[in-house]
Order: sequence, then structure tokens, then C-alpha cells
Amino acid sequence: MATSNPTKVSFKAQMLLAREDAIIQSVNRLLAEKGFEAMTVDEVAADVGIAKASLYKHFPSKEDLAGAAMVSVMRRAQAFLDALPAQASAMEKLRSVVQWTLGLKLAGEMPSLPSQNSKLRTTLMGNKDYMDGLMDVSDRLGAWIEVAQAQGALNPKFPPIAVLYTLYARACDPVLEFLKMGELYSNDEIIALVLDTCFDGLSARGR
Repeated sequence: MATSNPTKVSFKAQMLLAREDAIIQSVNRLLAEKGFEAMTVDEVAADVGIAKASLYKHFPSKEDLAGAAMVSVMRRAQAFLDALPAQASAMEKLRSVVQWTLGLKLAGEMPSLPSQNSKLRTTLMGNKDYMDGLMDVSDRLGAWIEVAQAQGALNPKFPPIAVLYTLYARACDPVLEFLKMGELYSNDEIIALVLDTCFDGLSARGR
């Protein structure tokens, strides 16, 4: 019986893919540090160590650069959701997702979310890969929120969509940076504090 040989990727193609990965990682970091408006193509090219003309061969615009980085983050999120233990409760899964997101932000790997009137948001709305990923992540988180509310683990008086957006907001929460600048807590302690305030609230218990 004949066996098919796996298609070999040429050395040139491998180098191009490696360069694209390096570009996306650079854009991801710069988006986290500076945001889309302040980031420049020149900075990305300098950070990667290539000419701007070479950069444009991979991504024709600043919006395309940022869009590729956001798609990369969305795929990482999907992979993280896929790896969560099936036996974990809905609440455990939600806390794990937020914990992972906070860790990425503290590590400088979580791009700032685009503002409502930015060119990046317009680009992302037309990016099928990004929108498909966003809908997939939102649907899964939304389902876990509804289950957690039905089980009494989350307050059922809040609309699930409001809870979902509250969890998404942790991806751009400035509290993390403020606590880190104070140098009073480790990253793990900061994440624990934000997780507790997010899921347990600020009201004193036992009243």
C-alpha cells in the first residue's frame, strides 16, 4: 500500500513564517505597551530588525499588523479554553480564563482593546478570523456564565451579557498596573486580588 509523504515546507517558507511570528510578537508587545494609536510601523520594523519595506511585504498596513496580532491572541484564547478540564465547574472555568488573561496582561502580552471609533476596530470588524474567534469565545463564556448563575455561583440578577463584558474588561484593567507600580505585591498576589474583587465583589460578607 502506498503511503503519502507529508508535504515539506521549504526553508524559505519556514523563514518567512518565523519572521511573521516575530512581527506579530513585536506588535502584540507594542500594542500592550502603547496602544494602537501610539504604535508606529517604524517601531515594529526596528524592533524586529528588518526594513519597513520588508515588513510591508508581510502586512500592507498598520491596521493589518494589529489585526494579525489580535487574531493571534484570540487563537491563544481558544486554545486555552480547549485545554480546560472537562470536569471543571462553570465557575472554575470562568475564574481560570480571567486568571489566564490577567497573567498575560501583567506579562505585557495582552494588547489594549480598540476604542469604539478607532481604525483598528473597523479593521477587526471586517476580519473573519478575528470575528469567528470572538464569537466562539463569547459563546463559550456566555454558556458558562448562564450555568454558573443557574447553580448559584454567580449572581443571577445580572444579565449574562453584562457579566461577559465585565470579564472582558479585565483584559484592559488598569488596576493591575497600579498595583504593580506600588511594588507591594507579587504578580500572583495581584492576580488573586483582582480575581477576588471581580468574582466576590467589594461588599463585606456576613452582615
